[in-house]
Amino acid sequence: MSLFGIVIRQLVGNQAMATSKKVITRADWEKKLNDVKVKKEDMNKLVMNFLVTEGFVEAAEKFRFESGTEPDIDLATITDRMEVKKAVQSGNVEDAIEKVNDLNPEILDTNPQLFFHLQQQRLIELIRNGKVEEALEFAQEELAPRGEENQGFLEELERTVALLAFEDVTNCPVGELLDISQRLKTASEVNAAILTSQSHEKDPKLPSLLKMLIWVQNQLDEKATYPRITDFSTAALEDPAT
Repeated sequence: MSLFGIVIRQLVGNQAMATSKKVITRADWEKKLNDVKVKKEDMNKLVMNFLVTEGFVEAAEKFRFESGTEPDIDLATITDRMEVKKAVQSGNVEDAIEKVNDLNPEILDTNPQLFFHLQQQRLIELIRNGKVEEALEFAQEELAPRGEENQGFLEELERTVALLAFEDVTNCPVGELLDISQRLKTASEVNAAILTSQSHEKDPKLPSLLKMLIWVQNQLDEKATYPRITDFSTAALEDPAT
């Protein structure tokens, strides 16, 4: 059973299992909350995991000093990873590929989909900069051979090359490829691959726990009326409707 599942069972006990909804007062709910003990060191690990995964190296250094919580990877590698991510986000894909290979050549060697998406992003940047001939040559020499081996890659290549058929990309059905969101998507994929190569989770645990909390509250709503959290930035409890 998940951590939140255990906590919620302790909070509501058998009340939520009744046929009709039970009303749990704020006083009773807060008492049950206070009975649930969460170790400070576990909370600190969650915070450190978030800082490391998201690349906040300075904050991670300070948090390590203040809390004594040790990260599970060398913080120096965070800076290198963020440089790769920044390069992709700024459209400098060639530099990003070089930096990834400097970190670990096996990342791209063992991940053809990631390498294709980086090359696809290079093609997008050429099209963005109006280098039509260079874009066509790059697509033919670097991406077409990979498309012949993978139907999915071929479809993505065709969508990307379709950008060249429109003078006004605002009316192009695949114009979203030129949005900054496409760069961010590629950068996130590279970031996740680097983290995986370092035996680290590719996603921070904290957002997943918040999603689980939302799911648990939705489940409880069907069985009980209780002080629920509506503003997750403050974690303030809202009194149950009576």
